Amino acid sequence: MGQKRSRYSPEFREVAAKEVVERSRSTTEVARELGVLEQTLGNWVKKYRETHPAEDEELPVSDRARLKELERRVRELGQENEFLGKSAVVSTGRCNT
Repeated sequence: MGQKRSRYSPEFREVAAKEVVERSRSTTEVARELGVLEQTLGNWVKKYRETHPAEDEELPVSDRARLKELERRVRELGQENEFLGKSAVVSTGRCNT
């Protein structure tokens, strides 16, 4: 028995690829979130980069490294904020669990 292949619209593929390319998110994270195979998303990203040459490529290596570090820190702070919000709900007894 073969697996039935899912069909995704070109718009869906482009939006998924933009999440990786323009928002600097990992293919693993985005693929898991969208419920697609990481390799499939990787192919979409590769095709997107071929058809949309990035202007960011002109950044010096030091700036790209700094940008990546800042983006990582923003994600880290977002997760910390989410955790603290959940902790506040639990500590005030407003949790519905």
